[in-house]
Amino acid sequence: MNRYPVWKYAILVVALLVGIIYALPNFFGEAPAVQVSAGKPTTRVDTATLARVEQALAQAKVEPESIALEGSSLRVRVATPEEQLKVRDLLQRALVPDPADPGYIVALNLVSASPQWLTALNARPMYLGLDLRGGVHFMLQVDMQAALSQKAEAFAGDLRSRLREANIRHGGINRAGQSVEVLVRDPQAAERVRNLVSDQFADFQLVQRGDGADARLVASLTAEAARRVQEQALKQNITTLHNRINELGVAEPVIQQQGLDRIVVQLPGVQDTAKAKDILGRTATLEMRLVDESAEARAAELGSGPVPFGSERFLDREGRPVIVKRQVILTGESLTDAQPGFDSQTQQPKVDLTVDAKGGRIMRDVSRENLKRRMAILLFERGRGEVLTAPVIQGELGNRFQISGAMTVDEASDLALLLRAGSLAAPMEIIEELTIGPTLGAENIAKGFNSVAWGFLAVVVFMVAYYALFGLFSGLALAVNVLLLVAVLSMLQATLTLPGMAAMALALGMAIDSNVLINERIREELRNGVAPQAAINAGYDRAWATILDSNVTTLIAGVALLAFGSGPVRGFAVVHTIGILTSMFSAVFFSRGLVNLWYGRKKKLKSVAIGTVWRPEPDGAITRSTGR
Repeated sequence: MNRYPVWKYAILVVALLVGIIYALPNFFGEAPAVQVSAGKPTTRVDTATLARVEQALAQAKVEPESIALEGSSLRVRVATPEEQLKVRDLLQRALVPDPADPGYIVALNLVSASPQWLTALNARPMYLGLDLRGGVHFMLQVDMQAALSQKAEAFAGDLRSRLREANIRHGGINRAGQSVEVLVRDPQAAERVRNLVSDQFADFQLVQRGDGADARLVASLTAEAARRVQEQALKQNITTLHNRINELGVAEPVIQQQGLDRIVVQLPGVQDTAKAKDILGRTATLEMRLVDESAEARAAELGSGPVPFGSERFLDREGRPVIVKRQVILTGESLTDAQPGFDSQTQQPKVDLTVDAKGGRIMRDVSRENLKRRMAILLFERGRGEVLTAPVIQGELGNRFQISGAMTVDEASDLALLLRAGSLAAPMEIIEELTIGPTLGAENIAKGFNSVAWGFLAVVVFMVAYYALFGLFSGLALAVNVLLLVAVLSMLQATLTLPGMAAMALALGMAIDSNVLINERIREELRNGVAPQAAINAGYDRAWATILDSNVTTLIAGVALLAFGSGPVRGFAVVHTIGILTSMFSAVFFSRGLVNLWYGRKKKLKSVAIGTVWRPEPDGAITRSTGR
């Protein structure tokens, strides 16, 4: 009646072993480390960088605990914070000879101190939030006026092309801030301009100022279009920040919108505020421009003449000068995708680009008029531009086109990555910064751990005092619940914050409810004169429906918090929801396994240690017994 088959005990043993293995890394803490990541879009952190770091450390006679490439960054783990600072300064000198043009970012960081055998099993600790691990917090202000100005600049270029195609004469097009002025020579031309703008540029509205020869049409964004431009700029900046920061190996960064024009960035584990600013400074803007191939431009490339008017001089990835025109054909805002691949005819590496409908229309017009000319793709970072590539336009382009030429597979992958993640729709500036030191984080962890530990101890003491041996079984089941909860959170690589630790403490109180229901049900069966073995069986079977109902209703509330909450609320909901699921397993399945293991082998069981059982007598008096 109260015996588990072997396969059920096997499940319990496997669950315990998995829980122990995946929860164990959380008890080793974190070790100081130095993280090396790319400081420029064209810099790679690879085995060559690893060799340079090892050589620099060997020359300084420094022996780190480990050096490993993790994703697109390299991490040097050391024993003490003093050694961490020494290695940081050493690598800074070795890898960044010119601080004004850093090729690498060398920053302080924290890594898991778990032994290698646990890491080999992919057992990693939970990510810790900013309030537990320490790190940096930034508030960034997006320059919405610049986004609107960029929209007006793009409109001016499009309008110039459309007027030329429609053969509408005008006295010039100039951008003044976020407005575009069109000088018109007669009322007929003004009317044709108004019709063209209303038909093809619904986001802009025209107002005529002046009469006669001084007449001009002023185009400005509508209120709805301006709001849409600002929303798109904010979303694109958030996506770009995600792409850039995720590539740096920062564990679980928080990047989210706040208000209409602000972005919050939290980088747990990053201790150096200055280096964190460098990480954010990696964000860049992308532009496509035509290469100036005039004789004057060629002379300027060779250094024997000035740069022609209307052009600029930039360097490519090999350090060669390229003269490009100032007029921007497309920005990264129009680029929707960039993927590496191979040319079907030549089998050479290539990059496939996809632009939006507006960008495709511009590319068709520009490529048709500039066949066999070069078009440069520039990446602007920290106010400095660099030519990523300058291919020759071989035919009419559209929404999809490719870049091919003398490049390797790795170069094609790097270029695609830069094109996908390198564009900001609008510049940003840091208006608030906050550093939370690892000492404060450790203090928060200690307080959270103490609250969970003391809460667990108080619950177990009460259960043992009130339910005797069954209370001890409940306490062991509660310990397994905490173990499985931590293991599942670690396997999911969830981020634990202070609200999450509060949810963990709450899960203890809620998990014990199931055992209270079971124990009281067993007591009730014993009061009714049922034999102990039958009372145990009936107690678990009949309490299950109540346990399921109560946990499902609580689970619904947790799922609602998970679906509609954000930030700390969402962190609380994750731990709360997983805690409910693990409590159902431990309180019913595991605790019954313990009871069956202890009492199930006794055929003539006369009593059970479940505390005092109050039994009513026929004359109305109440007697008590222990177990029966």
